[in-house]
Amino acid sequence: MVAATRPPARTSPLAKARGAVARQREAARTFTITELAQEFDITARAIRFYEDVGLLTPQRAGRNRVYTQRDRTRLKLTLRGKRLGLSLLEIRQLVEMYDSPSDTALQLQAFLAVLAAHRGQLEQQREDIEITLAEIAQHEERCRTLLAAAGHRAAKVRRR
Repeated sequence: MVAATRPPARTSPLAKARGAVARQREAARTFTITELAQEFDITARAIRFYEDVGLLTPQRAGRNRVYTQRDRTRLKLTLRGKRLGLSLLEIRQLVEMYDSPSDTALQLQAFLAVLAAHRGQLEQQREDIEITLAEIAQHEERCRTLLAAAGHRAAKVRRR
């Protein structure tokens, strides 16, 4: 049996317009500090810290901070960089590249350079950790040997 293939569905002009309006509405949506803190499972204090170092620049409505979709994206990028172990300076450079209208290829090359440097640092740390774990294993084995020898000596003394 041959399956009937349908031509691709066409999007009506009305559906396209509704989609565009929905995208505009989402882009114009604002967030409170509490909403962002809950969404990203961080404290409001952490968000204020990221403001202090210039990673976020919320607008003000009286005494309240009003965060835009841009701020939300910058926070998301900041937290991603933090999870990767990047410094705040590296994160700031990456976030600023996100905001830059310049060539995407240059931005990606810069990001690759940051990632390569960070990878090298992590690989060195892993090597250092492996060496330290090997040293700990040697010390543990030496302690077990000494304890076993001490136990044998104590047993001989008791037998006398």
